[in-house]
Amino acid sequence: MFLTDLAGTPTLFVMAAEAEYGPALQARFTPLMTGVGPIEAALAMGITLTRMQAEGRLPKLVVSLGSAGSARLEQGGLYQASSVSWRDMDASALGFARGITPFLDLPATLSLDLHIPGIPLATLSTGADIVSGAAYGAIPEDMVDMETFAILRACQQFGLPLIALRGISDGAEDLAHVGDWTRYLHIIDGRLAAAVDQLRDALAAGRIRL
Repeated sequence: MFLTDLAGTPTLFVMAAEAEYGPALQARFTPLMTGVGPIEAALAMGITLTRMQAEGRLPKLVVSLGSAGSARLEQGGLYQASSVSWRDMDASALGFARGITPFLDLPATLSLDLHIPGIPLATLSTGADIVSGAAYGAIPEDMVDMETFAILRACQQFGLPLIALRGISDGAEDLAHVGDWTRYLHIIDGRLAAAVDQLRDALAAGRIRL
């Protein structure tokens, strides 16, 4: 179920929405589809990894991939996350810094230290809201999505490394309807597929060690 042999590495690919899973990606793997947003991502990841652990077949690598918004990065461009934060978490009324989960010994920004050589790095913010227009001004990170922080937290519970790949689908203009999100997804599909091939080759050549 869901595991892909990538140059001898059992890999779990994770996506949120069928619209992001185009023909180029379909030719390469079958992903775990979590649904949209941090709650759905956390639920799907927790259930799936628990079942895999019970069956003795946890992946050695998890790859989260899909689209992201950005007001500063190239539209249609491909990036891998160097870090991820959770923009919804705000317990500042209790004296905690914004982004810090109370009573959890973690910083507001979590680093992603495993990277594919040759793919640009960018910082990532996860939240349950669709970001558009002026709302980008309140977000210091380079790009926004709705799942990666939750996926990373699940991976941490099982000691699994995560790579997060995102193609920029929107952000240069205000969003008005779903077509504003989907118009670059066919381009992103091809670029994500090429990144998966780069990951496979890097694993095969030993340029990425787990």
